[in-house]
Amino acid sequence: MLIRQINYYVLLILLSSTALFSCKQITKHHLSKADSVKKKMVKEWNKTIPGSFSDQTKAVFDSSQIDTFLKKYPAFDVYAKDINFFYGKRKFAYAWYAKGVLIEQAGNLSDRLTNLQNEGVYKAIPYPKSLDSLIFDAHPKTKQAKTNITTELMLTAQYFVFSKLAFQGMSDSVTQAVNWYLPRKKVSYNDYLDSLLKKPGKPGSTLPEPVYRQYDLLKGFLAKYRQLDATDQWLPIVPDKKLKPGDSSAVIVQIKKRLYKLEDFKGDTLNNIYDDELKKAFKQFQQRHGLTADGIAGAGTLAELNVPLKSRMQQIMVNMERCRWLPISLSSDYLAVNIPEFKLHVYHADSLLWSCNVVVGQKVHQTVIFYGEMQFIVFSPYWNLPESIIRNEVLPAIKSNRNYVSEHNMIITGKENGLPVIKQKPGPSNSLGLVKFLFPNSYSIYLHDTPSKSLFGESSRAFSHGCIRVGEPAKLASFLLKYDTTWTADRINKAMHLGKEQQITLKHKTPVFIAYFTAFTDRDNRLNFREDIYNRDEQLASMIISGKGSY
Repeated sequence: MLIRQINYYVLLILLSSTALFSCKQITKHHLSKADSVKKKMVKEWNKTIPGSFSDQTKAVFDSSQIDTFLKKYPAFDVYAKDINFFYGKRKFAYAWYAKGVLIEQAGNLSDRLTNLQNEGVYKAIPYPKSLDSLIFDAHPKTKQAKTNITTELMLTAQYFVFSKLAFQGMSDSVTQAVNWYLPRKKVSYNDYLDSLLKKPGKPGSTLPEPVYRQYDLLKGFLAKYRQLDATDQWLPIVPDKKLKPGDSSAVIVQIKKRLYKLEDFKGDTLNNIYDDELKKAFKQFQQRHGLTADGIAGAGTLAELNVPLKSRMQQIMVNMERCRWLPISLSSDYLAVNIPEFKLHVYHADSLLWSCNVVVGQKVHQTVIFYGEMQFIVFSPYWNLPESIIRNEVLPAIKSNRNYVSEHNMIITGKENGLPVIKQKPGPSNSLGLVKFLFPNSYSIYLHDTPSKSLFGESSRAFSHGCIRVGEPAKLASFLLKYDTTWTADRINKAMHLGKEQQITLKHKTPVFIAYFTAFTDRDNRLNFREDIYNRDEQLASMIISGKGSY
């Protein structure tokens, strides 16, 4: 294994691959020679560092030279233990040289360090001029090639810098500051690098980097948006009238060209008719942005179409940083809720089994970003009203209607903290619906059914007090109980409508991840954006772009 065993895992919207697309508008849909060159350059630029590293053992150095190097470059002191451990396992053999010449991966690492903004990172590396000079001087100017200990140690130290910035991201203090309580991944970058160096792959092969795969997909789109930003003014598109299918207008040409650049429109960009192809493109664009996919050029759709490219790039970078915090893989069943997407995704390993709509917390009652393990299902549940709801909603209602409790199928069972203890009886009108799903946590958040089914049809679904309402509760119950064959669909249905509370302990605990991604790539290789409903992006973006975030 290239990485240590990871204690917690999460993957939200997984897919196996994506493409980097040409960003230049071409009416006939053929790549120009310049675009072909650019595409090849991007592919080369994004070469992964891992690969067929040098496995030579003859060229070695004295361990004391590491101390000498660190005295000269004290900013690397934080990596001293890693550097010594790494070379100790290699018996102090050079890792970046083969026959006295730097291997290809040295240039790849240097390029990526010099251009960290391509990784969505604005933090400066230590000693960039020294790195550049050492790499330049390493190219042999005569037939006699030889190793250089400073260049060797500089590359290894900078590898650990790169790993920290690009693979691990900002510190735990940053995740806490932005209310991210999912567990951070644990990866030994020392073991990772050492394994790569000791076990080179086949020529031309690469090994995956120790980062959640959605990161690399977003990085590809970041490059695309940067190129668009460099070549397109992206001026606001303002129709002179409300557009509808069948209309003709010069502004429709502008819209078609923009949707073409965004990969949603595939027709004739010079045609000024609001035709079926444009309606289809609008639908895809709307789906990618979490809007009602009706194919109509409404105000909300045009507003999303006019979002500045720099804003989109910032949104991508913020979510790339979040990807750095996530563990890498999972081999079992798990549930993942993406709050801004208003979706629950059900997975087995890397396979998305199904998804359904959810309702999440309002802005004033935000659903928490955290991890738990599903342990119980409660059919026909009571609803134990939280003190906040009793204080802020029920008591004022009782003052105006003394029959409020009985009319809402509630009972008062006692008194606590100066407030009545109130429960709502099981039944179809119960606020938790017919079933709830418990994964014990300190935030008192759980998944549950709801009698308010109409809310699942809304495009924006932040209506709850923090818990998560599930659009397909019976299907979720069946999935969680699949290891107990006595729980048939018919039995589940009866338990949900029994009107008598019944708690079931699951035979297998299922991981549950509540996460927050406003930019992600879907199963159709399309970049999605969602509204930042809790205003979480701006704070993180400012730390990234300023380069002052804690690492």
